[in-house]
Amino acid sequence: MIDSKIMETTKSILKEFGNTYFSDKGTLKRNKVIEDLDAYTPMLMKALLANQLIHDTYTESIVIDDKSVEIFKLNQFIEMFTYKEYWQDSYTKFENKIGLTAGGKFIDETADVVLDFPFKDTVLKAGMTKEDQKDADEPFLHETIAKAEIDQLLEPKIFVNVTKYDKENLEGVSTDKFDDENLIIKGNNLIALHSLKERYTGRVKLIYLDVPYFFKKTIAEDAFKYNSNFHFSAWLTFLKNRLEIAKELLSEKGSIWINISEDGMHYLKILADSVFTSDKFVGTIPRKTRNGKSDVPYNLSQDFDWILVYTAGLENDEIMGREVKRQYLETEDFPNRPWRKADITKQTTIQQRPNSNFTMVNPKTGKEYPVNPKRSWAVAKDTFQEWYENGGIGFPDDYAFMSGDRPFRRIFKDEDNAKNKSSAVYSDFLLKLSNGKTINKLGNDQIDNLFDRDDFDYAKPEELLSEIMKVTTTEHDMVLDFFMGSATTQAVAMKMNRRFIGIEQMDYIKTVSVERLKKVIAGEQGGISKDVNWQGGGSFVYAELMEKNQGYLKDVQQAETTKELEDVVQRMIEGGADFDFRVDVEKVLQDPEYQAMVLADKKQLIVKVIDKNQLYYAYSDMDDRDVQELMSDSDIAFNKSFYGERDL
Repeated sequence: MIDSKIMETTKSILKEFGNTYFSDKGTLKRNKVIEDLDAYTPMLMKALLANQLIHDTYTESIVIDDKSVEIFKLNQFIEMFTYKEYWQDSYTKFENKIGLTAGGKFIDETADVVLDFPFKDTVLKAGMTKEDQKDADEPFLHETIAKAEIDQLLEPKIFVNVTKYDKENLEGVSTDKFDDENLIIKGNNLIALHSLKERYTGRVKLIYLDVPYFFKKTIAEDAFKYNSNFHFSAWLTFLKNRLEIAKELLSEKGSIWINISEDGMHYLKILADSVFTSDKFVGTIPRKTRNGKSDVPYNLSQDFDWILVYTAGLENDEIMGREVKRQYLETEDFPNRPWRKADITKQTTIQQRPNSNFTMVNPKTGKEYPVNPKRSWAVAKDTFQEWYENGGIGFPDDYAFMSGDRPFRRIFKDEDNAKNKSSAVYSDFLLKLSNGKTINKLGNDQIDNLFDRDDFDYAKPEELLSEIMKVTTTEHDMVLDFFMGSATTQAVAMKMNRRFIGIEQMDYIKTVSVERLKKVIAGEQGGISKDVNWQGGGSFVYAELMEKNQGYLKDVQQAETTKELEDVVQRMIEGGADFDFRVDVEKVLQDPEYQAMVLADKKQLIVKVIDKNQLYYAYSDMDDRDVQELMSDSDIAFNKSFYGERDL
């Protein structure tokens, strides 16, 4: 059994009380602990609160009558002893429970209902490669009990191999500063997102995510580059952790667009509602993915996937909008005031709006225009004259060139300019998505034109991202995609003059993603290039999270012989790699039981004892000379520029 730091610390404090909380056999007396906690036993509470880790994790300051008072979150602390599962590797109270809960209590205790799922109260680092998922044996870290481990896992990390690409330096050049440029990061996306948190919170206008799809059936030969054979609960936990930090990065009127398949869509909708709240749900957009298939279950070809849209804004905000392109008329009766026609009726009957039940008369010609009983005037009878004198009402018989037989609302160009309002985006604005203009084949063809198809499959077409960016962003807005893949989002952002951030853990980031963006800078003419008259240009900075145990983890997974594995372990020992604190790795290597294992079991054991919270070097490690010696002077300067030279 592997204890978290909170568990380990709590046990050590309880042991100071002799046999009070432990039996002669060393078994924890849980009921006695809970009983004394409920009674706020002074000596026990004093010992617990004197510990800095427990104090920081389980106390909260509140203000009462202008005085700050500290509250001990007793119920949360007691939960650690109530659920046996907390004391196992998963650190979660939900592992063996399923049901409807509200406020953390099961439905028989409350009338409100929410959806809970196994491991919901945990953080899952979740390496994206299939090897990570197969071999890593990764723990679920409970958000409270393993808070210290999570804080360590998610603290800002060091960037290395920082390279800037632009038209003058297509092969890249080292850079020692960061000026809010386009940014590409190689590394685990959850950890990378938290490294962006301080700089980018509240600044991202659009987040587009083509997340790993959840499949009801295990796909043995899955062509999708990411691991997509998640267990259902792990898939939900994986996405929940990432959507929570994504929410913090969204700007005040920003939106997040999540592409998902039929299998996972409805579950993801409930999960996203819990993260963003249902009030922030904008809509569901269907996208046609193919033109039919015959070998399908039930003889029905599901040819669509879906995009769930949420916002950080309010219902009355213009989360989406189109640039207004209108034609105006210029007439002698309104010199220097161009104007346009608009409807002067309302979708109400004269019974519903009796003050608009009148016949309009053109003051110039005397011609009468009766009201339509089923569609009343938008102006009331007693305000008609005021509207007319201010130029707000016109008649077709006023002008020889005018067509039509009904009065109209006259709107001046200066009035439109004063409103500075985008035109509405109708729910069918992405008709291209449902009529086959953005099917997967287009994305695959675009990759074919840039690379060999074997390099990347299932790329989204540029037209899809272009349509989304048109209605959600303007030039220079920030766009984020942390499942970057082949860099479709970033390529479109560059061509449409948006700023971007991309995050990708897979190794093809160098051979596909970066190479694609270099081609965009050089002026490639695929995708939307001709539509936007793309002539090349732009730039981006590439950086990698500085690997610590992550590098060793990959080496262990890739070892093909026992000798290779033992060489890796020896390098880890000599290099000061972080292992589980209770394991003496050198003794393990000499253990006859270990030596008798087959290679696969040896690798699994070594992976298990590697500290997963130390995959990358933290920015705070830069005050260590040994770490600095592993970095270039340029990378050291870049990190200080990116993080603002704050205290290490």
